[in-house]
Amino acid sequence: MAAGDIETFQRDGIWFNRIEGEPRTLGTSFTSKAEAVKVGRGAAAARQVQHTVRTEEGPSTDANAYDRHPREFMGE
Repeated sequence: MAAGDIETFQRDGIWFNRIEGEPRTLGTSFTSKAEAVKVGRGAAAARQVQHTVRTEEGPSTDANAYDRHPREFMGE
């Protein structure tokens, strides 16, 4: 991940979003992965940066709604 990219991650069963390179989380916490991903994806699209989803174990293997970079949506 590059500085400024958005990461959705889980810690102790709670989901968060953060901007890579910043110490604090972005906004509030989430009990649902789906809601955290939705907010993280929107933040990444607004900033035109990459969005990554991670679990406590490492990168997510989900390749559905978050597999395309937000810049790929530009001009659609």
